[in-house]
Amino acid sequence: MRNILARANREVLEQFAWSRVLLAFDYDGTLAPIVSDPDRALMRATTRRLLRELAKLYPCIAISGRAQRDALRLLRGVGMREIVGNHGMEPWHASDGLAQLVAGWVPLLQERLAGLPGVKVEDKGFSVAVHYRRSRAKKVARSAILEAAGALGDARIIGGKLVVNILPQGAPHKGIALLRERQRLECDTALFVGDDETDEDVFSIHQPGRLLSIRVGRRTSSAADYYITSQRDIDELLRALLVLRQAADLLEPPWGRQRHAT
Repeated sequence: MRNILARANREVLEQFAWSRVLLAFDYDGTLAPIVSDPDRALMRATTRRLLRELAKLYPCIAISGRAQRDALRLLRGVGMREIVGNHGMEPWHASDGLAQLVAGWVPLLQERLAGLPGVKVEDKGFSVAVHYRRSRAKKVARSAILEAAGALGDARIIGGKLVVNILPQGAPHKGIALLRERQRLECDTALFVGDDETDEDVFSIHQPGRLLSIRVGRRTSSAADYYITSQRDIDELLRALLVLRQAADLLEPPWGRQRHAT
């Protein structure tokens, strides 16, 4: 992995910034710092300002593991073209069948994990997140969560930063969502920034010259092409993308007036 903000990689970022590119971002750990209370995971004021300016020059979307309604709350007023929730399932692939499957998981998980202090089962409608950030025995909690999730049957289990995500097996993921949005918004290329295991569904897409994948935090096991050192570097990346597009004298987006998510 190479640091996308290094001078040696400036040309790569420039080539994408000057193309008909879709900018896509995960939320938690990417646009906003990870905090102990997910309801308080807010972007810094500088990040929000930069993202709002960026959305005037590029088509921008968010692809989050959060429920879409929750991500909309946190990103309202920024000017994103779309907010994709539940790891790629909302809004395009959400269905009653998926909702019913997940609804059956929630009480089973709550029952099996009820005796573990600091563990919270979050029902997101089309997936479940089991948080254990507040547990004092994190290894014990994670092991119990994985055992409970494994007993559900037709579930895809994806780890995360002190969270275990449980999704319907075979459900659309973030990679599928990104490719769909790139086609829908008539973009030739895409740049995606994410920080966690669920973002590997995007990082693992091999499309040289068409997809630029950037991970928050360097990890040799990741399939991402590039990285930024920490979540605080997101502002520097957004600022660089602004400068590059302005330098290309493309102050009016070639795809016309944008339809902002509200």
